[in-house]
Amino acid sequence: MAKLYTKKTIATQEMLPKKETVNFILNYSRALTVVKVANEEFELLSN
Repeated sequence: MAKLYTKKTIATQEMLPKKETVNFILNYSRALTVVKVANEEFELLSN
């Protein structure tokens, strides 16, 4: 018989990122620059 997946899970845990993780991603995205030259794309990371 087919298994029904309509039951809700008993414990739903909210997954929240750490503050350090968010800061790392934001800093990385601020430092990343994409330069398009002809048909090529170059990713530059300025620290």
